[in-house]
Amino acid sequence: MTSTLDARRTLTVALGERSYPIHIGPGLLDDARRLRPYLAGRQVMIVTNETLAPLYLERLKAGLDDDLTVREVVLPDGESTKTLASVERIWDALLEAGFNRRCTLVALGGGVIGDMTGYAAACYQRGVAFVQLPTTLLSQVDSSVGGKTGVNHPRGKNMIGAFWQPRAVLIDTDTLATLPARELSAGLAEVIKYGLIRDADFLAWLEANMAALRGLDAATLTQAIERSCRLKAEIVAEDETEQGVRALLNLGHTFGHAIETHQGYGRWLHGEAVGVGMLLAAELSQRLGWLSQDEVARTRAVLAAAALPLAAPGDMTPEDFLAIMRLDKKNLDERLRLILLRRLGDACLYDETPSETLMTLLETFPRR
Repeated sequence: MTSTLDARRTLTVALGERSYPIHIGPGLLDDARRLRPYLAGRQVMIVTNETLAPLYLERLKAGLDDDLTVREVVLPDGESTKTLASVERIWDALLEAGFNRRCTLVALGGGVIGDMTGYAAACYQRGVAFVQLPTTLLSQVDSSVGGKTGVNHPRGKNMIGAFWQPRAVLIDTDTLATLPARELSAGLAEVIKYGLIRDADFLAWLEANMAALRGLDAATLTQAIERSCRLKAEIVAEDETEQGVRALLNLGHTFGHAIETHQGYGRWLHGEAVGVGMLLAAELSQRLGWLSQDEVARTRAVLAAAALPLAAPGDMTPEDFLAIMRLDKKNLDERLRLILLRRLGDACLYDETPSETLMTLLETFPRR
């Protein structure tokens, strides 16, 4: 029988002096002493939400050393709370507790908590330490790694933020046991993304193992998380601030962010919107002569196997898409830049899509 320690893995995000580990495995929340090497001092502020606090907060605090000053901020749950007002609550708590520049913020939650905690850390006293403890599949394979932090604006997702790397990422795979099925599917969208943009063999592995992933098979999930994190760590080490290859991690995101912004944050989960966005990107790639119809069909099939939506919102017009997509952060000189697929496992940044081709795609794409 494999022991808990044998099931753990460690990767490294190689950023020179700011390099940090990604620890993956079961039981990490109950081994809080692992946090100690990554604490800047003795002041610890745990940031979590109202859904996760009853499940994990006391367990985490119980494992921390008695000589630490530990406080917590418990925020409302949901994408709609990813605002400057929520970040101000974190800053208020830090100031009320008298925390100094050697404090450490600990993000205990999914992508929303991680993004807000990282942004609060980046700004508080011009930058303090933080650690990621992601509890959803999406945050474990994507948002907790790479240092993108921030909040949403009513006119655009993640438009306010900073690059601020954590000191460590601790991924407790046991937390996925309490993850709702819809959240699991949303996380699988980001896992599928890695196969589509960079690793065709991983995509084939996902096609063969999707049932086990959706069934929460621990070994299969751990393998998917480790491979996803390894791919992202490689890309971040190559291009930390998204000047080049890191932009490829946004496959489907320009379309997906438009859906989230139009529908209102939280109505669609991020991974659901990205899944539709990746299918739109695949279909556009086929219209440009790159992907075959069979490759688009494979993309659609793997998204369907992950129980992700395959149609855009029924009340969203092509004009709605384009108006929001024009605000995308990747755009330069008023040129719409999209991540597309030359073939499965090979993505590119493209800014020459004919407007009529894009409009026809958006007009004919299925709605629900």
